[in-house]
Amino acid sequence: MNIVPRLRLGFLVLVLNSIVVYAADPPAPTAKPVLTQALPDLKGKEVTILTVEYPPGGASPSHRHNADTFVYVLEGAVVMQVAGGKEVTLTAGQTFYESPTDIHSVSRNASATQPAKFLVFFVKDQGAPATAPAK
Repeated sequence: MNIVPRLRLGFLVLVLNSIVVYAADPPAPTAKPVLTQALPDLKGKEVTILTVEYPPGGASPSHRHNADTFVYVLEGAVVMQVAGGKEVTLTAGQTFYESPTDIHSVSRNASATQPAKFLVFFVKDQGAPATAPAK
């Protein structure tokens, strides 16, 4: 029995599996609504609060928010960037702001082994979606 063809086949399978894992999309975050409340002193506006959890290696595609967006990191570390701005790594207790005209070009967990969690506050038009794909 010649073992060389089996070794070559095993190596090929290992390489192909590595390519598939590398090319796969990063794990998606999970968002959980906490509160949506009309703001009577700001006619037609509401606040929406949610938690976002990124699994290890998790990321979001480029997007924008139809809202003033405030982020407060609860656990772990996240990397954030708006188009034209600097990439920043935020840890528990740190904050990030996005205006309604910003493109959120980078949003990902800073760790490949630990989850990250943050709280998001949107101030937006009542009933309008808070997030939209970047154009």
